[in-house]
Amino acid sequence: MKRRLAITRRSVITLTTGRTVRLERHRRMSWTPALALDFGATWVVVRTSATDHVTAADVAFARQLAREANAFAADIARRYSRTTTNRTTKHDHQDEGDTDKEAAA
Repeated sequence: MKRRLAITRRSVITLTTGRTVRLERHRRMSWTPALALDFGATWVVVRTSATDHVTAADVAFARQLAREANAFAADIARRYSRTTTNRTTKHDHQDEGDTDKEAAA
């Protein structure tokens, strides 16, 4: 029976998006690909463990990163959709009320 080790997070780094955030993919012939998240004064660079070769584990990590980024985008879009739908619905109801008042007058 294998014993599981409990790993607890000791810290969290939160990078909030804003107007200046950019994502860049860098490819150089002599290095492995890199994904850079540019937050202005802070850069986060994601690359493989070795700069000169890629392993199967690197490919698996890149695919997992893509899946999680896609799920993150879907969550953001879903929340945005609910927010704009709620605003639109509220605005539409106000317009309908105004039309009903004009018709009654």
